[in-house]
Amino acid sequence: MEERKLRIAITHGDTNGIGYETIFKAFADPAMLELCTPIIYGSPKIAAYHRKTLDLQVNFNIINQASEARDDKFNLLTSFDEEVKVDLGTSTPISATAARVALKRALDDFDKGLFDVLVTAPVATNPSENDDTATVSTRQQIEHQLGHDGKSLSIHVNGDLRIASITNEIPLGDALREIRKDLIVEKATVLNECLRRDFRLSNPRIALLQVNPQEGAEEEEIIKPAINELHNTGVGVYGPYPADEFFSRYDHLHFDATLAMFYEQAMIPLRMLADNDRVVVSAGLPLVHTTPGQTPQFDIAGQGIANEQQLRDAIYLAIDIFRHRAEYDEPLSNPLKKLYHEKRDDSEKVRFTIPKKHDQNA
Repeated sequence: MEERKLRIAITHGDTNGIGYETIFKAFADPAMLELCTPIIYGSPKIAAYHRKTLDLQVNFNIINQASEARDDKFNLLTSFDEEVKVDLGTSTPISATAARVALKRALDDFDKGLFDVLVTAPVATNPSENDDTATVSTRQQIEHQLGHDGKSLSIHVNGDLRIASITNEIPLGDALREIRKDLIVEKATVLNECLRRDFRLSNPRIALLQVNPQEGAEEEEIIKPAINELHNTGVGVYGPYPADEFFSRYDHLHFDATLAMFYEQAMIPLRMLADNDRVVVSAGLPLVHTTPGQTPQFDIAGQGIANEQQLRDAIYLAIDIFRHRAEYDEPLSNPLKKLYHEKRDDSEKVRFTIPKKHDQNA
């Protein structure tokens, strides 16, 4: 039996940025429509403006409900229909609002089972100062609407390089106050489950970074106890490692993912190693969500030079994750009843224990 094409919901992002350009260019390749059925949550009027400005030959199949989407068509669902002025290259309250409205409509449709995965086009990290309503990120909006506030984890992916952060994009002083044993355990567990289920890594190895260049109170009192607790639950975490040496010596290549303590600790090496060419995965959610690891790039919006490859990669990865989850979940849906009781031992705990340095004076 022929496999059904996956339905990919794509939100248009900040309407004054590169969202529509990258979406148009990504689906200019006919192979994309053979791979999936796109449902673009956006505005026909704004899309037409971008099409004309960029002089791109794009035909829309305008729909009002996701259930009307047709295979082999570029389906554009009207989720924002206000008369607005498109001001390419500038973040405005209305362009940010258009992004949030489209995302809300997409999440409403996810609850109804009308698509398989969600890919969001870029939204400004630092919204206009005049936009008092732009107080949450895309991931936070998704968390809140799905009832999973604070439960997800952003994983930045470039090939086999995967980096996440315990804390979000907040001032360093606030981040240091947030770092707690229970938070490390929670986020490392989410990351481990994502690696197993979404990336199909049967026994993932996770590196934890230190807070300080040299081991201090946070390492001894917070991070190491968290590692011990995680070992007891079978999560393969190692460390903590000093961030500067860890990446400069390419130690990250020995692990399936790295968990930093704060945002910039993750992003600085990521930008150096991946040159901003990455996809962001929201782990820990019932919804498969990916987004290109780029901003709306207002400085080049409307010039026809935006690179759509990150959006394509986000779509590819979302499809892979959806299929991996199905493979992972299938044998768990009807498990065989145990005919015996397993005897527990400490072999796994010993396996993941970090060797201690021997006391030379002993």
